[in-house]
Order: sequence, then structure tokens, then C-alpha cells
Amino acid sequence: MSPSAHSAVFPGRFTSRVAEPMVLFLIGMRLNRLWKVWKWLPVAAAMPKMMRELETDPDLGLIHSQGALLPRGPVLIQYWRSFEHLERFAHSKLMPHLSAWGAFNRKVGASGDVGIWHETYLVQPGGAESIYTNMPRFGLAAATEHLPATGAHERARQRLQPPSAARGTEAG
Repeated sequence: MSPSAHSAVFPGRFTSRVAEPMVLFLIGMRLNRLWKVWKWLPVAAAMPKMMRELETDPDLGLIHSQGALLPRGPVLIQYWRSFEHLERFAHSKLMPHLSAWGAFNRKVGASGDVGIWHETYLVQPGGAESIYTNMPRFGLAAATEHLPATGAHERARQRLQPPSAARGTEAG
């Protein structure tokens, strides 16, 4: 989805629905020594190449990605089709990640100048809930189905039920 498609504000309350298992992957960089630009700039410059590769080939498994800036560095919020897709990209000699990771270890290593972190979450249907009020499609709703937070999707507890449990409560 293009960035301009994300700018349209949806008035009211909306949520997302995860219909298939997926992966939420957070990856970031922390500038521990801001003045060592020659250490962190190459690390920061490696990410756009990886993102271009992922965005041009949907078969690699990236569903949606958006960036944010924390006080000491950037973070990417990514949604993947599966852990296997994420792992295949990270370890493939044909993809830019492996060479960027090697360069980081050679140039920065354990110096403490630049920190790299990531967190991986396996998201199952009924295992995540969200609410967006007067927002453009964002986060999970940009990666999955975006729907009004009404009826069976009005309350957080309802949104956190597996699909089979939600169907059972709607009938009753």
C-alpha cells in the first residue's frame, strides 16, 4: 500500500482482524555514541536497500512495514507472512541482510558504539487486538483487515477471542 493510501483518516473507531497466523517483527538501532557518525551511518544506510528488496518482491513475505523514531534511533515495525519467510530473508546469501549483518559485526562488533535489537512475535488469529480512533490505516490494521469496531469487535475482550470462539458468542 502506498504512503498516500495511509494518509486518509477514518473517522470513528476501527480495529483489525488477523485471519491467518503472521509474524510481528520489530527491529531497531540505538545510537549509543552520537558523535561516532562513521560507525552508525553505514548501519543506518543498509536498511533502505533491504527495504527496497522486500517491497519489490512480495514473495519474500513482508506484508507491511512502517518506521518510527525513538529518542536514540530508528525502529521498523514489520508484519511478515511467517517466521519462515523472515528467517529465509535474514539468512539468504542472495539477499542484502546477511552482508549488512557481516559488515556491522566487522565495523562495529562489540564496541558499544551502535546497538542493534530485534523482537519477533508470532501472532495467531484471536491473539492480538487493536483499536484506532480517527486514524489512517496503521499498524496491524494496515497489514490485515481494517474494519469498524462495532458489534462482535466492539470490546477488547471480544477482539481477543479466536475466530471459532467469536462465532460461538455471535450466535448466542
